[in-house]
Amino acid sequence: MTANETDNSREIAIRAENISKIYKLYDKPSDRMKEALGFARKKHHKEHYALTDVDLTIYKGETVGIIGTNGSGKSTILKIITGVLSPTKGTMMVDGRISALLELGAGFNMEYNGIENIYLNGTMMGFSEKEIDEKLQSILEFADIGEYVYQPCKTYSSGMFVRLAFAVAINIEPEILIVDEALSVGDVFFQAKCYHKFEEFKKAGKTILFVSHDLSSIAKYCDRVVLLNKGVKLGEGEPKEMIDVYKQVLVGQYHIPDSDDENLLEDDELKARAAAKSGVNPDALEYGTGAATIKDYHITDKNGTVTTAIIKGEEFSLNYTVEFSQDIKAPIFAFTIKNIRGTEITGTNSMFEKAFLESVSAGDVKKVTFTQKMDLQGGEYLISLGVTGYEDDRFQVYHRLYDVLNVTVVSDKDTVGFYDMNSKVVISD
Repeated sequence: MTANETDNSREIAIRAENISKIYKLYDKPSDRMKEALGFARKKHHKEHYALTDVDLTIYKGETVGIIGTNGSGKSTILKIITGVLSPTKGTMMVDGRISALLELGAGFNMEYNGIENIYLNGTMMGFSEKEIDEKLQSILEFADIGEYVYQPCKTYSSGMFVRLAFAVAINIEPEILIVDEALSVGDVFFQAKCYHKFEEFKKAGKTILFVSHDLSSIAKYCDRVVLLNKGVKLGEGEPKEMIDVYKQVLVGQYHIPDSDDENLLEDDELKARAAAKSGVNPDALEYGTGAATIKDYHITDKNGTVTTAIIKGEEFSLNYTVEFSQDIKAPIFAFTIKNIRGTEITGTNSMFEKAFLESVSAGDVKKVTFTQKMDLQGGEYLISLGVTGYEDDRFQVYHRLYDVLNVTVVSDKDTVGFYDMNSKVVISD
């Protein structure tokens, strides 16, 4: 099929058919040399499939997200689309000028100043000097790094560097924009400017391919989402539908073909993977008297599925188990939620909720569940857990775990501040 043929009258911008990318892995350099010189009678390498028979069709004017865990093949498919890599097998068709925000500043010369790098990158993208002259002012205004643009890039802070690199990439007016985690660069004001530009591209009917771990942005901006795992396309569909499947993959509750490799892992590595899937921080700060121990902590969604991502507006539960080694009069079970900057946003405990005012004995085990609606804005949050109480009017911490769990709030509508007031708006004459 050519680029101008359509499906249901829709023009195709990108089509990948049976794309596979295979890397040869060698145990030692000499094995690579033996094969290269033809001395080896047998294979000395193992084949690693970064992508396996992936089909992908993106129509003009569509915004498509690609999600998946680390190592799922997201960056590999983007590099094949942009021509940075060649597929081992399969065919790739692209119709339109691409601007790819993959590795910002990868083509910059650190000895050159900002202006020189703008012209260097513009030339590499296929623009004439006259065309770059016409775009120079908009690039400088977007980057907003002042007189530093006349200094060598090696003198820039990391923030100034990504601002300039992003400004160059975003202002060439491409027909296809490919974004790989690039919208999280710079400070919050620059990020807002980046998202505004992103929305301008959508309104202008540009084709956008968007890869991100920020599930809120995926849900908000994408018309359709493709889910990859271990180089295999698991599915595609509506953003929230695919995010739900992705949540199952994260916690190992989705059947994934060819997952026998996990049987070869050591117990410690399997435990580490399980902890990562459940959003557990292995380096969480903990302290307490030892009279109680918090165990088996996790988050579940409205369906009871263990997850690290909750859809805004839906019910979720925070669950943990507490084992007591001493008698305690009226222990208090608590949790708090912080943003990633460390600001405590909300929290509660069993005393506030008047849910448990009893005593416990040594050897008792209590299962604690806090269930509530998620009204926080989309983003990343950290959860702390605690078991406390009072002894002779003295406050005691029996066990406390700081920032022990991570939760991602997925939202397609964010308002001002930390949480959504869920306002009902009526406008009349």
